[in-house]
Amino acid sequence: MNYGKYKFEQAKKEKEAKKKQKVLEVKELRVTPNIEEHDFEFKSKNAKKFLEDGNKVKITVRFRGREVNNSKAGELVLNKFIEKLEDFAIVEKQPKLEGRNMFIILGPKGN
Repeated sequence: MNYGKYKFEQAKKEKEAKKKQKVLEVKELRVTPNIEEHDFEFKSKNAKKFLEDGNKVKITVRFRGREVNNSKAGELVLNKFIEKLEDFAIVEKQPKLEGRNMFIILGPKGN
């Protein structure tokens, strides 16, 4: 067998496999712990749209100044997002505090 032909066939198979795979994006939404109701509704609507498109959503609560002392407020906001989007998403990562940010990762729900 010709080695050049073999290499060409392998490259062709790899190219075909790449065509069939779906690239998964992680969309990020940033909020503050004292988010207003209208802003919350707007962000959750965007998150729902991202999830319906098949993307993952990372929701980050950013604490500024002394807000980090009251991290419970950020956790309440994230839990509110989880409740709002429970029909469209599954929680892949529970609320986690890293430095001045607390985040969750939501994945699209399978059919």
